[in-house]
Amino acid sequence: MNATFILSAAKPEQFIKSSLPEICFAGRSNVGKSSMINKILNRKNLVKVGNTPGKTRLVNFFNIDDKYIFTDLPGYGYAAVSKSERAAWGRLIEYYFAKRENLSLCVLLLDIRRVPNDDDMKMIAAMQSRNVPLISVLTKADKLSNNDKAKQIKIISEKTGIDKANLIVFSAVTGTGKEQIWQEIEKITAI
Repeated sequence: MNATFILSAAKPEQFIKSSLPEICFAGRSNVGKSSMINKILNRKNLVKVGNTPGKTRLVNFFNIDDKYIFTDLPGYGYAAVSKSERAAWGRLIEYYFAKRENLSLCVLLLDIRRVPNDDDMKMIAAMQSRNVPLISVLTKADKLSNNDKAKQIKIISEKTGIDKANLIVFSAVTGTGKEQIWQEIEKITAI
């Protein structure tokens, strides 16, 4: 698979223009967006991964086999940046969702160890209100036992209203869920 970095955009006028289906990756800070993109593309360092939450501060665009554009969005909800910086990220992301005509799918990442918060629920509602297909991926699955995973899947399903069967359990460490994510991407973008 040929995956190439295109550019990082700090403001909307820097966003790329493309006719390819666009797939964005969204979620709260430190949920594992960059790690997941690297894993599903079989790349180690295509997307920069940081140990510090809030590493992704720009909208990053990638060309995948001249078939898709992947967009890595800044994480939301990170408290260790200024309110003005958080507000700027929010405006950037809102503009992104409002204006991306080729946005075909949002991959929403939720940490399987956490109960979805208000920001997660707002993201789900925003995609539903814009009729953007959404797949929900529960990251960091390798950090829980099978029993704890089952409990968390139930809690997350009840909180979000997303059927348990539609929650993809994923680990960037083991690759669990990788094939299922690709199946969903291909199914939804083929429509």
